Amino acid sequence: MTAHNPDKLTKRIASIAAGLGSFLTPFMGSAINIALPTIGQEFTVSAMTLGWIATAYLLTAAVFLVPLGKIADIYGRRKIFLTGIVIFTISSILCGISGSVNMLIAARILQGIGSPMIFGTGVAILTSVYPSGEKGKALGINTAAIYLGLSTGPFLGGFLTQQFGWRAVFFASALMGLSALVLVAWKLRGEWAEARGERFDWQGAFLYGLMLIAVMYGFSQLPKPTGIGLVLFGLALSTLFVRRELHTDFPLLNLDLFRRNPVFTFSNIAALISYSATFAVGFLLSFYLQYIKHLNPQQAGFVLVFQPFMQAIFSPLTGWLSDHREPRNVASSGMTLTMIGLILLIFLTSDTSLIYIVFSLILLGLGFALFSAPNTNAVMGSVTKRYYGVASGMLGTMRLTGQMLSLGISLMIFAIFLGNVQISVSNYPAFMTSIHIAFGIFAGLCCGGIFASLMRGKMR
Repeated sequence: MTAHNPDKLTKRIASIAAGLGSFLTPFMGSAINIALPTIGQEFTVSAMTLGWIATAYLLTAAVFLVPLGKIADIYGRRKIFLTGIVIFTISSILCGISGSVNMLIAARILQGIGSPMIFGTGVAILTSVYPSGEKGKALGINTAAIYLGLSTGPFLGGFLTQQFGWRAVFFASALMGLSALVLVAWKLRGEWAEARGERFDWQGAFLYGLMLIAVMYGFSQLPKPTGIGLVLFGLALSTLFVRRELHTDFPLLNLDLFRRNPVFTFSNIAALISYSATFAVGFLLSFYLQYIKHLNPQQAGFVLVFQPFMQAIFSPLTGWLSDHREPRNVASSGMTLTMIGLILLIFLTSDTSLIYIVFSLILLGLGFALFSAPNTNAVMGSVTKRYYGVASGMLGTMRLTGQMLSLGISLMIFAIFLGNVQISVSNYPAFMTSIHIAFGIFAGLCCGGIFASLMRGKMR
């Protein structure tokens, strides 16, 4: 048995290991959304500050994802995967013992270094061990693990927060991290490093990270002059990064993947738009359900579980479907359903029934299931083996950047209509105006995403 000719056991262990890694990070993210109002009450901080508990993690993960994917291609994906689980587990414990919101944000930054080592490398390992005819099915099952994490996150996060306090969410994640560490260290054999011998582009990685920090942090500060300046600085750095990557022998990011591969390019753009339009739904509805509808964390978690539950059920099927049907058609139909679900959420009021909200979330879940696994299959199927880590990292970066944009749009709208204050009865009308505008913007983004999905061209 070798890493290049894997048997059934290696495939199974790789699937379980990648699935555990793919479960952990979304579980943490969705569970934290439910816990945010409780954390805000304990530390007496505003919705804007609470947003940074999520944003600090996403920004760090986005900065490190592509560089770590390249390092995994050069030095071995199993090594990076194991290291990521160790960092994630330690940082989860640190989050759980945090005595201030600043310490919590710092520990979330550390989590943002460990997490991309797990979910970026896990997909690359899967793509390495499964042949082309089985990739879609394997990626569909892995996508289901992501949505299982997303679906159990609100429910378990709400239960743990309600019964034991918000810190229990982080301790539960640490236990799961330890379980994944034992499995991978004990059972997963082989190493995958198709780019072994290449030099790592440290200058490119520095420019790439600085560019993302400037653009993403700047975006969160809009419409202030500081925000505009940082975004423009980030865009200027992007031109330096592109010039660097075009003239180095071992680029961090091979730009030919974008220039000569429309499937890769437009599939990544579609992923960016999709996550930009959908990620903040759980963040906004968590506040809406607990403040406007007066549900406790456990009840709010139960309502939010419907969207990712649909994604977990249907993702293996849509992954299999993308092995047999043109991925762009499956993914584009999913983006259309997602847009309809977001349009329904524009009309939320304090009197909206929970059935209406659940129906909207079911539509969103089904739409995203139809989009995500086929889109991942399109990205990974459009590159050769030596670029699996970078392709997986780029797709993950689109996801994280989209999630950051989604939160950034929400926080910018909060800044305009709410200001940097705690949500209270007196500003409920301003809060409702904020979420109506946010869902309207997200539905518009999805409309653009449908065209990006269709423009990728045919794979077969």
